[in-house]
Amino acid sequence: MTRPPYPTARREDIVDLVHGTPVPDPYRWLEDPDSPETKEWLLAQAGLFAERNGPQRFKHRITELLRSGSVGTPAWRGDRCFFSRRTPDQEHAVYYVADAGGAERALIDPMEIDPSGLTTLDAVQPDKEGRLLAYQISVGGTEESVLYVMDVATGTRVEGPIDRCRYSPIAWLPGGEAFYYVRRLPSTEVPENESQFHRRVYLHRVGTSTEDDVMIFGQGLKMTNYYGVSVSRDGRWLQVSAHEGTAPRNDLWVADLTASPLDRPDLRVVQEGVDAQTGLVFGRDGRLYVHTDRDAPRGRVCVADPAEPGHEHWRDLIPEDPEAVLSDFAILDDLERPVMLVGWTRHAISEITIHDLATGERVGEVPTPGLGSIGGIAERPEGGHEAWFGYTDNTTPPTIQRYDARTGETTLWAASPGAVDVPAVRTSQVVYRSKDGSDVRMLVISPADAAEGPRPTILYGYGGFGLSMTPGYSASILAWVEAGGVYAIANLRGGGEEGEEWHRAGMLAHKQNVFDDFHAAAEHLIATGVTTPAQLGISGGSNGGLLVGAALTQRPDLYAAVVCSAPLLDMIRYERFGLGATWNVEYGSADDPEQFAWLWAYSPYHHVKEGVDYPATLFTVFQSDTRVHPLHAWKMCAALQHATSGDRPVLLRNEAEVGHGARSVSRSADLSADTLTFLARHTGL
Repeated sequence: MTRPPYPTARREDIVDLVHGTPVPDPYRWLEDPDSPETKEWLLAQAGLFAERNGPQRFKHRITELLRSGSVGTPAWRGDRCFFSRRTPDQEHAVYYVADAGGAERALIDPMEIDPSGLTTLDAVQPDKEGRLLAYQISVGGTEESVLYVMDVATGTRVEGPIDRCRYSPIAWLPGGEAFYYVRRLPSTEVPENESQFHRRVYLHRVGTSTEDDVMIFGQGLKMTNYYGVSVSRDGRWLQVSAHEGTAPRNDLWVADLTASPLDRPDLRVVQEGVDAQTGLVFGRDGRLYVHTDRDAPRGRVCVADPAEPGHEHWRDLIPEDPEAVLSDFAILDDLERPVMLVGWTRHAISEITIHDLATGERVGEVPTPGLGSIGGIAERPEGGHEAWFGYTDNTTPPTIQRYDARTGETTLWAASPGAVDVPAVRTSQVVYRSKDGSDVRMLVISPADAAEGPRPTILYGYGGFGLSMTPGYSASILAWVEAGGVYAIANLRGGGEEGEEWHRAGMLAHKQNVFDDFHAAAEHLIATGVTTPAQLGISGGSNGGLLVGAALTQRPDLYAAVVCSAPLLDMIRYERFGLGATWNVEYGSADDPEQFAWLWAYSPYHHVKEGVDYPATLFTVFQSDTRVHPLHAWKMCAALQHATSGDRPVLLRNEAEVGHGARSVSRSADLSADTLTFLARHTGL
């Protein structure tokens, strides 16, 4: 293989002095997506990618496996059931309602709204009676959600558009006449580079102008705050939470809406300035249920009196488990002995236990279909004896299971609608040791009938923001393994697989632990004969793109190929772009001398060295990404193309009109096929 003739990318002599350290940035001009020079460079990179990635493989099989479709966990409102479903030929899931008789009607079909497939449904929230539906849509991957309200009976819009509602919760008041929601301040009221921030909580009355909305919370607080808001089923209790960016802690307030006006709620502190996460559920039995990791990094459920919600009044109902992380719970009370169902992940595998609601005593376990992942547990808001939960594993497309507490049985309530021929695979969970002696777990998925011996392998990781990598149906993983490869998913520190302490062991000053865990995963796969350095590819996106960017610069000898998707790579300037300012609570800020040192120690863009034979590397980025700006990958791509001494290619796949998150099925299949084609070519599959 010969070294590709890379597009010309001029190097500028730009060096910033940051806390006394010279920080070079030769490709800063690529931060401007609108400059003619950047556009010309991107066009040339597109031509190089088309030329060098070769004929696309896997596309047909990935498309077949995606024909499984999907189904979402139901939300009940009286006799109405709301849920999403995607059939085999649909590009996006459709949101439905089923009435008491079971007749279904489509309420929101993104393809009907926009046949181009560029419009996505970002969020939905039926009102408490199921008569109105708030929903949010965005176009072209921007995630700039616009809020509408629909009359469920007729399907007509009764409200909207309301803009600036990105990531906004909707908290309906009983009767559907008003709701609380979160909206950013207008761009005309904030500095130009802060338009993505400055959220506030408002009260909106349906049928009135947003000009009349009343701001009830957020004034004078941090510009990077995210707010949560909810109202209890009876309409009495308002709950408002505030997270500083993505910090693993929140402040929390409650108001009794029977004792103060809706537009001036008397919010009382439940938790403020505490390094923990807490949420409240106001029970139908009059008790307050507290889900918290305060003094319990793996989570616990406490009970209290809603009138006295402070920490000093909490009493343990479900104490912390030393090995499992408490994820959610549901209450079933139409029984002689009411119970609480508690969802856990034990080393990334889900389970549900049953507890006496009064005492917390464990009285059983909910049967589940296998060793996989369970979605949120749903109950009827008015109470009952049934619960619904999503289930998936490496070979099972999403299903919805129904648990009946009267019979103790779990039955299939809804399956993904497409019939697909899923290949037989073998999944094992292994434990390996990281650099500092910590035990780390990894799922290894391989062909079921494969003989032993090294195979082309993809190692995937994330390791950040407390997000857990749990088993799930993936068309691209199955296509790779069916073709004879191995796919491994490491449960790195920085994730949430082992609770909040596990997360914090991989954030801020401890970020290098994440990279060490990843290198150790690769070394374990090699030492146990699963693969070899010449057959090992790595893959990650977003924070996982930072992971593989650090991996390829720290250990270029260990990996044959890298797919780096929507990554953070310039960790000195990341706060200036997209939502970067909300992540300094996870990574640290270059404005602080000590935190700058953490970032400078691993920032991948700044650790590219000339004369190194780097792995074959493919950057995949999305032009409309408003979370992580594509400039990270553009600058790193230019730096690697300039520096690498070998003939393994460094390529860029730059896709327009999509963003960081949701996309149509056909676009997902194209992206997966291109990345697997690249990895197969450079690992020998």
